[in-house]
Amino acid sequence: MRTYIGRQQAVSAADFAELALGTPVELWLGVEGEPSEECTPCKNRADGDRLCEVCAERAARLDAARDILADHPNFPDDLVRMAAQVIEDNPDLFDVVALVRPVRRRTVRKGVAA
Repeated sequence: MRTYIGRQQAVSAADFAELALGTPVELWLGVEGEPSEECTPCKNRADGDRLCEVCAERAARLDAARDILADHPNFPDDLVRMAAQVIEDNPDLFDVVALVRPVRRRTVRKGVAA
């Protein structure tokens, strides 16, 4: 069964999130392996020195996110409202069941050591 949102086909959970947000999820959450702040050489660079590729991509992503938030100041509130609606409509999403840990039994050995 195929699922379409508008004219776009949603194949994975990430696709649904991207179509719901209107932006890629990575824009807000970052990409795997990305540092949470600039690397040490980039922090210590002199004025005019360029950022490394990873730090430059991170800076561009953060600039894009700031621009979107400047254009749409209600975006965070709308996102929280949408998440609350999904949770209200699907309460079973957060049904957590404790897993039972198997009990290891020690075997008692009877015998004489050689």
